Amino acid sequence: MIDARVLPVLTVESADHAETTCRALLADGYGTVEITFRTAAAADAIRRVREIDGLTVGAGTVLSEEQLEAALEAGAQFAVAPSTNPVVIDAAQRAGIPFIPGAATPTEIDRARSFGCDVIKIFPASAVGGPAFIRAVSAVFPDVKFIPTGGINAGNVDEYLALPSVLACGGSWLA
Repeated sequence: MIDARVLPVLTVESADHAETTCRALLADGYGTVEITFRTAAAADAIRRVREIDGLTVGAGTVLSEEQLEAALEAGAQFAVAPSTNPVVIDAAQRAGIPFIPGAATPTEIDRARSFGCDVIKIFPASAVGGPAFIRAVSAVFPDVKFIPTGGINAGNVDEYLALPSVLACGGSWLA
């Protein structure tokens, strides 16, 4: 599903903006993007960029069943949240869409695992301890892969990506 070690995270104001940005990212080798539900344009943007050949499109900041439904109707191929909401996880599992919940503590990681999630977003990664936090929790949860997001940039991304438990890093700095 995620074909690069860095997952561009986009918050867009229009479908046109999303399309232009996604075409540029794809040309630079980023075949997977996450469009956040932080603006009213998210569903339209997902719908538009879903038509771009070679691009995998996910919905981010999915906090409710209604947002998940809008993401699915728009054609999202996966969904991501900054938190672990069992209602949203259950809805995603029923819909058959890959869902990546978020966590910021070992308890939240374990809770996500109890719902069958083995890929978990760490958010806000830099604020909760960055690579040191991920190293520590990886020792306790060796069956989990992480996607840290929040405070990651071109200057520190390599430190995160050096960790074997990091599947990819979310990167809003790319766009």
